Amino acid sequence: MSVTPDTADLFRHVSAEKSLLYRHIMDSFAAAKRQFRLHLRPDEVLEEGQWEGTPPRIDEIQMALAQLTDWGNLESQPDTARVSSINDFYRARFLYRFSRGGEAVESALAEFARTLRQRAELQTVALEDIANRLHTLQLLARASSLDVAKVHETLRDLVRVFESLAENAQAFMAGIGRSIELQHAEPGAILAYKNRLIDYLERFIGDLVVRSGTIAEHIITLSSEIDPLLWQVAQREARDAAPGDTFEHANAVTRAWQAWRERWKGLRRWFVSAGQEAPQAELLRSKARSAIPQLLSAISALNERRSGRSDRSSDFRMLAGWFAACASDAESHRLARAAFALNPARHYFADPARDKKAEDLPASTRWADAPTMQIHPRLREYGEATPRSALPRVKERNEERRLLAAQFREEHAQIEAARTQLANGKMTRLSELDILDRHAFELFLRLLGEALTAQATPDQAVELQSSDGLLRIHLAPLDASSYAEVRTPSGIFSGRDHVITITHSGEATP
Repeated sequence: MSVTPDTADLFRHVSAEKSLLYRHIMDSFAAAKRQFRLHLRPDEVLEEGQWEGTPPRIDEIQMALAQLTDWGNLESQPDTARVSSINDFYRARFLYRFSRGGEAVESALAEFARTLRQRAELQTVALEDIANRLHTLQLLARASSLDVAKVHETLRDLVRVFESLAENAQAFMAGIGRSIELQHAEPGAILAYKNRLIDYLERFIGDLVVRSGTIAEHIITLSSEIDPLLWQVAQREARDAAPGDTFEHANAVTRAWQAWRERWKGLRRWFVSAGQEAPQAELLRSKARSAIPQLLSAISALNERRSGRSDRSSDFRMLAGWFAACASDAESHRLARAAFALNPARHYFADPARDKKAEDLPASTRWADAPTMQIHPRLREYGEATPRSALPRVKERNEERRLLAAQFREEHAQIEAARTQLANGKMTRLSELDILDRHAFELFLRLLGEALTAQATPDQAVELQSSDGLLRIHLAPLDASSYAEVRTPSGIFSGRDHVITITHSGEATP
């Protein structure tokens, strides 16, 4: 699949700054889809979301829904169900639902999470289910009147169980080589895992040996009768194909029949040998058996590592024997250089900027022929040149955090005070407004700007909800010759006079 900019945007909410909020919202839509609901409103998302800690505000939900719509994960349409007036009709209310791409991404993420959580297993119950389904298929094939619907249902169950068995067996065998991981584990955990794994494999191998023969007999018995059954099932599936001519219908039946024959061929190869090729069940049994020696070798390596303690005296005795076996002094010198790492290492200490001779000195130069080097006594005594000291203490930021929290609380209190001052629910002329402080004036300008942009003409009265959904504004212009001044600490705001009424959302406008 080629990734285009449009399809790439569908995954942006996973790594965005507010990814946790976006994922909770998408989970709400996934739950709604499982409940067969067509769409959700912002307040329904807020009420039904599984939030961690304090739920977000409704304005945060609305902005997140708009962002998800821009990325293509959701689709929106005007919400006219709650409209009670013309102004409500023109106000931005939306219903949201999964887009086609958003639903595909959500399904992929759910499958990704399920796969990571899933543990591969060898399913002995699946072997029993496969044998029972094949036996049922035999009885249906020998019945006097063929029940195609029952045959179709049995084949679907058989394929589902077999696919689960094959997938889990493949994943289990791919991850059975745990020798590297086991070598780094605790001895007690390794021994406990060894006992559980050996019991698990022995039980599965025993069931596989017993069930494989029965399953193979059922498959061989059905070999002469399976093609007509698959053809009848393919014809039944072709009923759901899109309408077309006779040739297209025949092609749909043929494609479905070939697909079922391919599934049956895979099932047969799992339990019945094809020529010189061993069945997959036999290979699975061999792989499961080989896992036990792999586990035992890992435990042996662990025991050797635990018991193989270093003995310097024995090492020196062995080295003395090697020296005694040398035929010449040259071989002895070569063994000494290899055993004691007597190789030039001037590049560890030489500073070409201060020692010009060390810059052109080859690494093969003998120590006796090389110029002397000054070594710090501490390096010779302690193995390091710089003295040890305590690590720098981590600087605490508690005071800065306290100041930031206090600043945030202060700003929040100022904004709430501005809303309380303006959203009093009273009809007020702009010329009658009291002196507004900086925060109240910023809120007033924002609300006035939203109301003025909603006017089709300068003489039109408008009523709308603020962009954050918290306030309702009703603005009615007065005579064109009217004049109003609003005094603020920053200056005087003047213009045409209006009657403005600001209320909290949910309150009735007088």
